[in-house]
Amino acid sequence: MKIKHYQLFLDSILHPKKLAAYRMLPIGKLIQYVFILITFITVISFIQFLTGVGSSVDTSQLEGLKEYLDDIKWLIYPFAFVFLFTITTFLTFLRISIYGFIGFILLKMMGHRGEYRHIWRTTALATTLSTILTSILSFTSLNGTFMTIISLVITVAYIASAITKYPKIKK
Repeated sequence: MKIKHYQLFLDSILHPKKLAAYRMLPIGKLIQYVFILITFITVISFIQFLTGVGSSVDTSQLEGLKEYLDDIKWLIYPFAFVFLFTITTFLTFLRISIYGFIGFILLKMMGHRGEYRHIWRTTALATTLSTILTSILSFTSLNGTFMTIISLVITVAYIASAITKYPKIKK
């Protein structure tokens, strides 16, 4: 199945029921898609780091440290970006795996046929909207717990919607 990442992106946002069809995609294509999503998250987070949006630290007390950091920022920024990318990668794959487990439980409760690897692929696509939404909302003053709940509800709803298109268990 030849499909472009752009089409996966559009379908994962606009057509949650199509996500079930993508359970048969090669894992490499999904991993590429997840890494593109991780790159987006990392760039947004790095912009927040550079601009200080969402930071509640009083910089007037850290004047000497601020001058020192201004002198070596060319050295800190590349390491910070790589560190941020690594942590974001780990957390994103962990989140997809946990949501995949929740989806697997839903799959069995709803009486549909499938394996964990199938639901993991569906979940990797189902997390797109919640990831983009929480990345954008991180620039606002919303509570982190509230954003997590929104993300959880959206992702589980997309997974449940996709599961309805999985084949039923024959009785």
